[in-house]
Amino acid sequence: MSTIKRILLAEDNTRDAELTLAALEQFHLANVVDVARDGVEALDYLYCRGKFAARPPGLPAVVLLDIKMPRLNGLEVLRQIKADPQFKALPVVMFTSSREEPDLTGCYALGVNAYVVKPVDFPPFAAAVKQVGAFWAILNELPPPPKTPQT
Repeated sequence: MSTIKRILLAEDNTRDAELTLAALEQFHLANVVDVARDGVEALDYLYCRGKFAARPPGLPAVVLLDIKMPRLNGLEVLRQIKADPQFKALPVVMFTSSREEPDLTGCYALGVNAYVVKPVDFPPFAAAVKQVGAFWAILNELPPPPKTPQT
């Protein structure tokens, strides 16, 4: 029996989310893609709260995270993910339109695993999603989840 590979896509731009989902589906890169529309929803997903309280247990194979999102931006989401021992090893790929140097350097300073600038046209966009998805959701091996202390 194969393990279901999940991807968490945190993207507030409907067009970019639809293009990413179409490219992931085209290349069969994940069994399930869960979408968070802002940074608060991305954290709700990881912590199984709010509208994601009943989601299946376990972590996604990778988080595709946009930087410029409402309510809580991607940098703050990344900061919280990498500060929490249960998520520290979770691969996070910034998948963003930002080419701003402070965003790039800030993401790497916080421990991002990769920083990918989204191309504008669909064919290069799909190719970028294919490469990101194939590596992080198919080829990359995740460490085992951290052990919780026994009470």
